[in-house]
Amino acid sequence: MRYVLALDPLVTAGVGAKEVLIVAIKVVVAFVVMLIAVIFMVWFERKLIAGFQNRIGPNKAGRWGILQTIADGLKLVTKEYIHPEQSDRMVFLLAPYLAVVPVFVTFSIVPLGGDFSNGNNGVVSILGEKTLLQVADPPIGILLMLAMSAISVYGAMLAGWSSGSKYPLLGSVRASAQMVSYEAGLGLSIATVLVVCGTLSTNGIVVAQDGIRNWNIIATGVVPFIVFFLAITAEMNRPPFDLTEAEQELVGGYQTEYSSMRFAMYYLAEFLAVVVMSTIIITLFLGGPRGLFDIPGIPNAIEGTLWLVAKLFVFLFIYVWLRATLPRFRYDQLMDLGWKLLIPVAFGWLLLITALKVAQDEDWNRVVVVLIALAVAVVAWVIFSVALRVSARNRELEGSQY
Repeated sequence: MRYVLALDPLVTAGVGAKEVLIVAIKVVVAFVVMLIAVIFMVWFERKLIAGFQNRIGPNKAGRWGILQTIADGLKLVTKEYIHPEQSDRMVFLLAPYLAVVPVFVTFSIVPLGGDFSNGNNGVVSILGEKTLLQVADPPIGILLMLAMSAISVYGAMLAGWSSGSKYPLLGSVRASAQMVSYEAGLGLSIATVLVVCGTLSTNGIVVAQDGIRNWNIIATGVVPFIVFFLAITAEMNRPPFDLTEAEQELVGGYQTEYSSMRFAMYYLAEFLAVVVMSTIIITLFLGGPRGLFDIPGIPNAIEGTLWLVAKLFVFLFIYVWLRATLPRFRYDQLMDLGWKLLIPVAFGWLLLITALKVAQDEDWNRVVVVLIALAVAVVAWVIFSVALRVSARNRELEGSQY
């Protein structure tokens, strides 16, 4: 059973008091790191956007305003909790947890460091025991991430449904439609990575990316990286895809009726998801904790964490940059991007990478495979374009009847 639950070398030889203590330490450290990451991310986003907009931003609470997030959190915690009279009480209380818990679980499978030099595969020594610098490394790690992503949809849907108000319900329906629409593109882009790496384990995916030439952003041809980045941005409701809480007729989105700590939980989930999903992108496409070069004088295990943090800062900056720069999509543009562009492109690219993988194993001529794939892609795109035009014309004819 222990081989099914985890691939961490800590538990392969048995589980005793020492192993339980090490796992407990990793859980506590991961939890504290996530809370600190949220505090930093809120401050970082507010301060950076202030710079983009030629403002000062938080500057009163603590040095450079670093304590402003803590002050805002304490304010939310101490506010009066208001329970809507027409709401479904149990579901209303449960919904915020369905938004927060999946993000915490997803973070547990992220490799946060480790020694990947000389074939060590990320293994380090803690209290004399060999282990990985991640809470868990289940053989189905990526499937677990996809499952948690799907569960988070219920956090939005049930929040609006249970509020007893039509405006949060409308917001939750739109939020669910948006999140579900981008699940397919997300899954197809991940499938391409799995075809290249041959494993569902997050640690195994990092191990497979030995050297920058083998990073999956290059090995998969960049396209799955772009699809994944756009899809996960839409799933997190980040700008320019933040329609779930931005439409004028929705008042404030699916969390309109929430107050106090439960509203703070949605706020926590949103900013925590940016950090966690950025680490997932790094793990899948950019080598995870693997660096571009060795840092002199830094132990290999710590060096991996430093490289992960450096890559994470790049993505956090990009997300804030997008928020400060891009206008919001219309809802029809959002749906068109997901269904009519990302899904076909991701599916076609998955078939191409799979064909090239088979060609490599069977010693086929890969030039011929690529030419055949291009011909099939052109035919498929022509058929798809004709179908879209026919569908648009039919909608216009139906509309003219009323």
